[in-house]
Amino acid sequence: MAVDADVADQMVETVARWVDDEVVPNASRFELADEYPEAMVEQMKAFGLFGCVIPEQYGGLGLDHITYARLIEEISRGFMSLGGVLNSHLIVSTMILRYGTEEQRQQWLPDLATGAKRACFSLSEHDAGSDTRSMTCRAVPDGSDYVINGTKMWVTNGARARIVALMAKTPDDKVTCFIVDKEPGMAWENVTFSKVEKLGYRGLETVEMTWVDQRVPAVNMLGDEAGMGRGLNAALSALELGRINIAARAVGVGRAAFEAAMDYAQHRETFGKKIYDHQVIAFKLADMATKLEAARLMCHSAARKFDEGIRADMEAGMAKLFCSEAAAEIAFEAMRIHGGNGYTSEYPIERYYRDAPLMVIGEGTSEIQKLVIARQLLDKYRVD
Repeated sequence: MAVDADVADQMVETVARWVDDEVVPNASRFELADEYPEAMVEQMKAFGLFGCVIPEQYGGLGLDHITYARLIEEISRGFMSLGGVLNSHLIVSTMILRYGTEEQRQQWLPDLATGAKRACFSLSEHDAGSDTRSMTCRAVPDGSDYVINGTKMWVTNGARARIVALMAKTPDDKVTCFIVDKEPGMAWENVTFSKVEKLGYRGLETVEMTWVDQRVPAVNMLGDEAGMGRGLNAALSALELGRINIAARAVGVGRAAFEAAMDYAQHRETFGKKIYDHQVIAFKLADMATKLEAARLMCHSAARKFDEGIRADMEAGMAKLFCSEAAAEIAFEAMRIHGGNGYTSEYPIERYYRDAPLMVIGEGTSEIQKLVIARQLLDKYRVD
């Protein structure tokens, strides 16, 4: 999708100013208390960010995914958890856009675009993270409904979402996606939530969802009857966008850590001079800046490939792998530059250090990304 460059720049600049004025000064307060930043999320809704990459015909902004990556970087340098609020929502929106029927797109995308309905993506299980063959959640047909039983783990937005993209095995033992739509005022009849306590990535809920005999209309199968057994295809396609989001979040956290270290190094003095003037510190910062720039370019390259509408799992995997590992390294080096101060909650460095591992693990660990990349490399360079 083509977007006017000036419009994209203005959008990014507007969000960046908001991050500077409202997010950065308040992020640690919400994060340390593990308190949901409702007002910040409502402002993201007002900006139209919940529909930023949804086409205009469905009520979204229709931005390209490089602009989306730039927006996520800005948001995440202020408070990485906010990037997660958007991630699962837009993964689900992309699944509906690419794999839903036109009737389903018309039914759900307009409310997703405005944020009137927020979405969560429910794939992982305790013993079946990236191994979907071990998935135990089941959907059994019963009249005009399917009856869902199973437990899902690591569901971001789970308790607050109105729409759940739920992955379950149908009787053919294949993974199928169901869009569970909770109408206003409707309680979950047979779904319970348990909050997951985390090292970082705090301030928004990550929950375990247990489904016991929950009925879902058969017409809510993504893609209708043609979607039977195609859930994994839909999930893997949308996870390309998820990995671009993770890469962009990593760039944002890495940038925040680097900029904090640059500022600190120019104010802190040891042995009669600024620590930046010690070559060992200057070289650390040079390495950090280089990794950060490389990470941003890889993220944008993957986003550009995704915009072309062709398979981008290798590029998205490469970007997610490199950017997440770079963010973890940059955050650690930034803490070392801060010394003991970096280990206290008085400075945001400790938050960046705790948040960075989420990007290494989320949307498939670095080891899973290497498997994805290696398989694609073999297809590309196979010797007959």
